[in-house]
Amino acid sequence: MKITEFLKKENIRTGLLCSSKKGVFELICNIVSSQTEEQETSCFEAICHREKMGNTGLNNGIAIPHAKLAVGDKPIAVFLQLDTPIKYDSADHRDVDLIFAILIPEDCCPSCSPLLPYLAECFSDKNLCKQLRLAKSPDEVWSIFLAHDHVEVVEEAEESEQTTDY
Repeated sequence: MKITEFLKKENIRTGLLCSSKKGVFELICNIVSSQTEEQETSCFEAICHREKMGNTGLNNGIAIPHAKLAVGDKPIAVFLQLDTPIKYDSADHRDVDLIFAILIPEDCCPSCSPLLPYLAECFSDKNLCKQLRLAKSPDEVWSIFLAHDHVEVVEEAEESEQTTDY
């Protein structure tokens, strides 16, 4: 699995000033609705509904808001790097500055079940998060994700070789 399978370079924003979780959700939905047939309001309602079911903030200033979309044929992701962290009501009470939103069409949900645990594992990597926080542009963030995906593919190949060696 690769982050860059779901994230496009044009869906990356860096150095953003947002004052609230609501503002972040509105920005995410604006980006998503400009690329899909999903209406911005229904996208926003889906993210807010999911957030009410349980906070999507991880620890260490990371959040992975996610929701189901009524339309589409593949997941769409948005990555936001905030200039100033926002209150997010995360379990560790830390404000959030890195947000990776993933919106999954209802028809794709069964095949995407491993996606959220994979993203949570990726963003528990403190080195990855440090690099993302230091990035100065969407191009830099994209390069970081490409490098991360490459390392993941190499590690998966090595694990596969080890399990087939006798």
